[in-house]
Amino acid sequence: MSLPAQSWPELYFDANATTPVMPAAIKAARRAMESNFGNPSSTHSTGLRAGALLDAAHASARAVLGTDKGKIIFTSGATEGIQTAVLSALYTLRERRALDPATPDLLLYGATDHKAVPTTLQHWNQVLGLGCEIVAIPVAADGRHDLTFLSVHAARAALVCTMAVNNESGVISDLRAIRRTLDASGSRALWLVDSVQALGKIELPLEALGVDYAPFSGHKLYAPKGIGMLYVRDGAPFVPLLAGGGQETGQRGGTENMPGIAALGAVLDALHNDPDAFRSGAELHRFNRQLAAALMAAFPGLVFNAPAELTVSTTLNFSVPGMSSREMMNLFDAAGMRVSSGSACNSSKTTRSFVLDAMGLESWRSQSAIRMSFGPSVTSEEIDEACLRIAGAGRALRDACLFGEGTSHAGQIPSGLLQMKFDGACSWIYADAASASCVIVDPLPELAERIAQSVQCRELRVAAILTTDQRPQVAQARNWLLEKLRASTLPEAAVKIRLADGSSSAALPLGASVVVPVPFSEGGEARRVYLLGEVGNRHMWPAAIRHVFVGDLLEGDADGAALARLTPLLSPHTLLLPAHDAQAAIADTLASASGQTGSAAAPAAGENGQETAQDIDTFLKTHPAAIIVDVRETYEANAGHSWLDQLSRRAINIPLTQIAEHIPSWLDDEQQPLLFVCRTGIRSAQAGHCMRRLGHSKVWHMDGGLALARDTAAPCVGI
Repeated sequence: MSLPAQSWPELYFDANATTPVMPAAIKAARRAMESNFGNPSSTHSTGLRAGALLDAAHASARAVLGTDKGKIIFTSGATEGIQTAVLSALYTLRERRALDPATPDLLLYGATDHKAVPTTLQHWNQVLGLGCEIVAIPVAADGRHDLTFLSVHAARAALVCTMAVNNESGVISDLRAIRRTLDASGSRALWLVDSVQALGKIELPLEALGVDYAPFSGHKLYAPKGIGMLYVRDGAPFVPLLAGGGQETGQRGGTENMPGIAALGAVLDALHNDPDAFRSGAELHRFNRQLAAALMAAFPGLVFNAPAELTVSTTLNFSVPGMSSREMMNLFDAAGMRVSSGSACNSSKTTRSFVLDAMGLESWRSQSAIRMSFGPSVTSEEIDEACLRIAGAGRALRDACLFGEGTSHAGQIPSGLLQMKFDGACSWIYADAASASCVIVDPLPELAERIAQSVQCRELRVAAILTTDQRPQVAQARNWLLEKLRASTLPEAAVKIRLADGSSSAALPLGASVVVPVPFSEGGEARRVYLLGEVGNRHMWPAAIRHVFVGDLLEGDADGAALARLTPLLSPHTLLLPAHDAQAAIADTLASASGQTGSAAAPAAGENGQETAQDIDTFLKTHPAAIIVDVRETYEANAGHSWLDQLSRRAINIPLTQIAEHIPSWLDDEQQPLLFVCRTGIRSAQAGHCMRRLGHSKVWHMDGGLALARDTAAPCVGI
């Protein structure tokens, strides 16, 4: 069964990654495949027509680049173009060094260049056995190259590589200043300018600037993937990367990709001849400012990571204080807007943008960076709709108490646990709605502002700020929060209760629950764990303890001493909540921590772990009692619509950050089928693997998540 169609259209704002193929390019490619399918190397009429198509595409490329000299070579994309250019430069360098050992051999590239450039330099430097020194040209805080550094090193350089427009920040390189710097230093270096993000956005006077090599990629400007081109200055060294049958006048072997060339040719022709195909510079600038205004209104404190006057209008790179790239990506995706982060988002640890790091920006900006990019054929209607969705995304964050100083959501208190993470370390908040109070456990400096915002927005009284050990960074955050929130440590005059092992301890009442400290001493270091549960007749029995904040007590517990100390106090389903969770395990129980559940209890053939993946319709018919658990954050679920809203059985939204509150009750009913769902399938898999590891026998998750649910039935897979 196909899943219900998404209830609103997606807005694609990740054009720097790739673009849709424009209708004229699709038409040209189809014509090349259906009626003009000849081989341009053939001399019969069909081949001659294909040859004419190839010539026309070359002519369009020259018209756009404004050059009638040099080579234009159609390639498979920018990476091949970079490879060809670097090979050509370094092979020639090897020949020159054989004649003159004093030939400059320094290889320079921009510190913010696409990784394809330094990787290619390293590759051919090694393959050709050159032993050249490869050095990055630093950039300033505005993202532009350090010309003083370049002037000092240019005379020693054999090859200089720079970008025309940076793919992450959108910063436009000052190519004229780079040319002047090279000339003033007396440099004889060859110059490669990665022009992928510049085509159709800025003027590129390659010939006038004396650029030796300029690679381009078709899919960045409405052509298909698998087609690109390389400009080589007349007289610049050239060595074919692909030798073969003499195609492309002997410059690139292999039968030409005629559908791709036809499509790219159609885009280039529109760029040169059709004023209605792309928006003007003034229109693009207006769209940029419109989006920037919407972002600043929606997200207080937002900062742009490059000066608007130095960037292309089609790229906005920004960071929101207190929000990671991953969280903002999830938020925009839920709102039906496709954007990208400044770095990869598939790691369990916080990731960074190497481009923003090279610019020397603050760490939080690098870890929070979002890139919003659109193509030059964007419509005003798309921009208007994007601004509406940006406003809605901002409201969703405010309603979730994630930011917005002065915002109040008193009374909107979800009772239970909230986990916050930074680089694998955890802080915990337990809130009680009835008493409008909470405790904070192991706060981290990086999360202190968010913790304070969450507490103040909901007008919670902070009963205590607790720490499981003496880590300086946790003590620092606790002290800041104590002052900010006027909180306390665990009161000494709290209620005295008796534990199952016969010991007594002070208990901090929190509504119907209590928090009880249990001291440990490990290697001379004072530690505490905190029991969370209910009390009856001043006794706290194991079955009444739902959670334990264990800090790092169980890390390195090789002899099991810590587990042995905890065992008399707890029930089998009491959750052990750690201060570090780099592997996204979420929590443990006594059994899982001692290796008595999980993979050791693999399902037998025919059980859910071995069951064939099913689409959602089949799954719900097979498991009519299953609970669908949407583990996206509340602000994601509230930011937009998804096919989940159209299912006959509604999903319950229990964010992964709050799932620890519900795990004990699910473990009490191990026969209750659970289907976890999220945006990509990553968080739902984490939830499913956690439940399976803790001993639940009927757990599934939707592989691929909502991201695959638009066009295909993402399968429900047993854990």
